[in-house]
Amino acid sequence: MSRRVVRTSKFRHVFGQAVKADQCYDDIRISQMTWDSNFCSVNPKFVAMIVDASGGGAFMVLPLSKTGRIDMSYPTVCGHTGPVLDIEFCPHNDNIIASGSEDCSVMIWEIPDSGLTSPLTDPVVKLEGHSKRVGILSWHPTAHNVLMSLLMSTTSPCTAARRARREWGTCPREAWKSTNVKSRGTDTFFFL
Repeated sequence: MSRRVVRTSKFRHVFGQAVKADQCYDDIRISQMTWDSNFCSVNPKFVAMIVDASGGGAFMVLPLSKTGRIDMSYPTVCGHTGPVLDIEFCPHNDNIIASGSEDCSVMIWEIPDSGLTSPLTDPVVKLEGHSKRVGILSWHPTAHNVLMSLLMSTTSPCTAARRARREWGTCPREAWKSTNVKSRGTDTFFFL
């Protein structure tokens, strides 16, 4: 009987190479907020990252072609009064992004095609109605202009996100317009 010393794997001889500094994003002050979020969102045109900001929450939206060192004075999207907890690009329109914050609001923003040239402070739409911080945002994958936002309470964000994704299929279309659907430990709002 022979013993194998090396585990068989088709990836055993694959090695990665670090990308060059001019192909990375450098000097971005990512938020220090302790929240279960990706702190970024990407689509075919832009990459967005939640950044540290004084006096409220902000996030930075960069064109994918803009790499390298990012200047500290680069314009941000700043309209929330509390820290931004989640951002999500619309899957149907590359210029639309939603942000959820500790200030209990969701804001929908329209990013210009050329990117930001000055700070963006006025949202296209401000959605209010949550009683606690908005922790998770998710656009409906096939229905246009349908956004789900989750209010977090005692449930962990990961468990709530799994439940919310299951609710996409079970939530009746009428509830999307009336907004509130109760789930264990969370309030789920659907905005149309």
